[in-house]
Amino acid sequence: MSAAPTSAPETGSTGVFSKSRAAIAARTLRTDRWWVPPLVTVLGLAAFIIYATIRSFMRDDYWVPDYHYLTPFYSPCISDSCVAGSSHFGTPVGELPAWIPLGFLVLPFLLLFRLTCYYYRKAYYRAVWFSPPACAVAEPHAKYTGETRLPLIIQNAHRYFFYIAGIVAVINTYDAVLSFHAKDGGFGIGLGTIIITGNAILLWAYTLSCHSCRHIAGGRLKNFSAHPVRYWFWTQVSKLNTRHMLLAWTTLGTLVLTDFYVMLVAGGTISDPRILG
Repeated sequence: MSAAPTSAPETGSTGVFSKSRAAIAARTLRTDRWWVPPLVTVLGLAAFIIYATIRSFMRDDYWVPDYHYLTPFYSPCISDSCVAGSSHFGTPVGELPAWIPLGFLVLPFLLLFRLTCYYYRKAYYRAVWFSPPACAVAEPHAKYTGETRLPLIIQNAHRYFFYIAGIVAVINTYDAVLSFHAKDGGFGIGLGTIIITGNAILLWAYTLSCHSCRHIAGGRLKNFSAHPVRYWFWTQVSKLNTRHMLLAWTTLGTLVLTDFYVMLVAGGTISDPRILG
């Protein structure tokens, strides 16, 4: 079955509308449910953004003093607005107005790290920007400029956001170590300890699986045998890199799980099951 040809859009069009491409009236000849993956993607991203935004501005139930549980959405908490004990690095910043989240120090950079991530670019370019929404499905844009203009040119700064994400991973690790705390002040392990520690480990895996990290590890090397340490690190990062998409989604889930669990325990909705202490 063939579609009737249509006239090409204005001269100078690019991509699927260029004069060198076949002019097809139908948006696509695909008969499968190609729209399901982009729909699931946009719903998943929207759900996380809505939840994270609400929780970041709530300023309630983010710290469990008995067991030193701190949600990653509020770490590090360095303002006088933070509840007592939750400021692991002091409070060099004074009181904050309600429109500034208590995790303001790192939240913007983590957002930019995720937004510029190579996998997330593919995800929201397809699901939100429809560029293109799926293989063999024409995008609605007549011109394509890539990442050469504002705001998409900022995508090229991803490697710098990676460095900051590495620092944040260290902070999350510190929070996880502090969660091994008993109510009497000694060493303890609870379900919250496991959740917070697991989240920190997965955040490290996602961060190290980043394409920029892989380039930093082994990029510009002309002779791997002359750099055995970097070659070993590059091979390990490359293994993680094959699971970058899975880790990107998994860590969104563990971030929500960790925050939600801390919120329930801090608010007294549930008690933390203790394994030790």
